[in-house]
Amino acid sequence: MNPPEPSSLDFRTAPGAYRHWKLKIEPPLAELILDVDESGGIAPGYELKQNSYDLGVDIELADAIQRLRFEHPEVHAVVLRSGKPGIFCAGANIRMLAGSSHAHKVNFCKFTNETRNAIEEASAESGQRYLAALGGTAAGGGYELALATDHVLLIDDGNAAVSLPEVPLLAVLPGTGGLTRLTDKRRIRRDLCDVFCTLEEGIRGARALEWRLVDEIAPRSKFDAAVHARALAMAGGSDRPTSEPGIDLPRIERTVDALGIRYRHLDVAFDAALATATLTLYGPLHDLPDDVSKVRETGAALWMLTLLRELDDVLLHLRFNAPNTATLVLRSSGDIDCVLQHDAWLREHASLWWVREIALFAKRTLKRLDLTSRTLVALVEPGSCFAGSLAEILFTADRSYMLDGTLDDAPLAATIVLSASNLGLLPMSNGLSRLASRFYGDPDAIPIPR
Repeated sequence: MNPPEPSSLDFRTAPGAYRHWKLKIEPPLAELILDVDESGGIAPGYELKQNSYDLGVDIELADAIQRLRFEHPEVHAVVLRSGKPGIFCAGANIRMLAGSSHAHKVNFCKFTNETRNAIEEASAESGQRYLAALGGTAAGGGYELALATDHVLLIDDGNAAVSLPEVPLLAVLPGTGGLTRLTDKRRIRRDLCDVFCTLEEGIRGARALEWRLVDEIAPRSKFDAAVHARALAMAGGSDRPTSEPGIDLPRIERTVDALGIRYRHLDVAFDAALATATLTLYGPLHDLPDDVSKVRETGAALWMLTLLRELDDVLLHLRFNAPNTATLVLRSSGDIDCVLQHDAWLREHASLWWVREIALFAKRTLKRLDLTSRTLVALVEPGSCFAGSLAEILFTADRSYMLDGTLDDAPLAATIVLSASNLGLLPMSNGLSRLASRFYGDPDAIPIPR
């Protein structure tokens, strides 16, 4: 009998609730230690042996990556390592996958790959670089996790190996970017990749280094020292502050009932008969003050950051917990000028590390919306505030409808306003802005923002 899938998943967590990861902060470094609780599967029916993972393990990892970026500006390099001897990570748990529906497996792989993309973005954009310290074997998804880092250091003890054994063991290709990262990121010859993927036992030590499957090897007696020295060297090039406090990310508050979900800046209403969920995003109520320190004090209460966290949470909720919802209807409500003021403020102060993180988070969240496998319909009505960066929500839609004229109880016409934020600040996965993608092949047709 297959193990059941969890009936309802909650993506909200915090380090104090982690069961599978330990987070140690010793500025300028942090360690993320994978020490999986074998009995801590997100659903019953399997054990997470050999540091294998399920969605629950990756939910914690995604949360830790996010908190390191916002709450710990003093961390300039992160070491991923195992808390179990002889094994780094055995990858996705096979029994969990065997008992999961096709939809759950697809969404699981999508989420884990988005988490690994967040690691790569942190290294490339946030000045927070990642190192994988493989003190034991990294197989399948475990090696794919290592491949998401900047530097892979493998212990050379005659036993530890890296492998992608999915082909010989399961007759499937690696599911979260393994082959892509080998060829496109590490520039490994494709014939070597072909051979590597047929070797169930993987490749060890000097040969792994020769094939560029790892960046460095070290004997057991020198392994910890090599990891520390390399991590410090990687931290040296960061532009993150050393003594500035971080932005706290408190628990996202929401109310769930039979009618829908209510957040601070976002409401979701479900219609089971139409298989729809209507998402209404609310704009800010007040302009931001010119004094940066006063804005900084608001922390996660900042409208844009809070809205993004709520939108990210509900997108994951809809993916995993609302499989019968086929269409998302996107609406907005608020003062356009106030939205544009927030938008301009964030662009003006883009050099601040925490403002940069908000923009990067917006990019990640919008990509998650882009890649949501639902029909997206946007409605532009009187009172809508699809302006500037919030207009990007509109541009994610498959179809958008705008009221032509006014309504008796709403004398103002529906309006869309663009800003400089719509010209590439928040690119799609294809590297283009949503406007450039919409007017693909006809760049002269792109509207000029305010």
